[in-house]
Amino acid sequence: MNAPLYDASVPVFRQMLDALADLLRKGEAHARERGLDPDAVLAARLAPDMLTLVGQVQRTSDHAKGAAGRLAGLEPPPFADDEQTLAAAYARISRTLDYIDTIPVQAFDRAAERIITLPFSVPPMPAARYLYGFALPSLFFHVTTAYAILRHRGVPLGKRDFLGKFLSE
Repeated sequence: MNAPLYDASVPVFRQMLDALADLLRKGEAHARERGLDPDAVLAARLAPDMLTLVGQVQRTSDHAKGAAGRLAGLEPPPFADDEQTLAAAYARISRTLDYIDTIPVQAFDRAAERIITLPFSVPPMPAARYLYGFALPSLFFHVTTAYAILRHRGVPLGKRDFLGKFLSE
């Protein structure tokens, strides 16, 4: 059976997680070039009521592993939100990619028939609505916000940095 929800999710999650790691590396290099503590950027935010950069990394990870797991009919693993260094942020991105890689494409064969129930007060919804209306927009929101935080801190980034390596596959 064809797994169109796999094709619409996992490759996008991989692309955006890889791009997020590259954005963080560019932020780290930018801080080092200026003699600043690279880990300090993790506490940066765009507005007082928004998540920090590390919070954006955590939510990106949560949406990617959560959606991949739920679409495959699995319970996604919980990750503690305890990253305080860039090394820990990179490790979280790697753990997320590793988890996604453990899910076989065949697990998505019946994804379109699944009803997704989230652990917070949102009504259950068909898998396609969950993916296209919640998971992907949320993932892009958090990666975009991470990009914006880094740009606001003076990191020289452009659209190609945000898109990542979309042409390599």
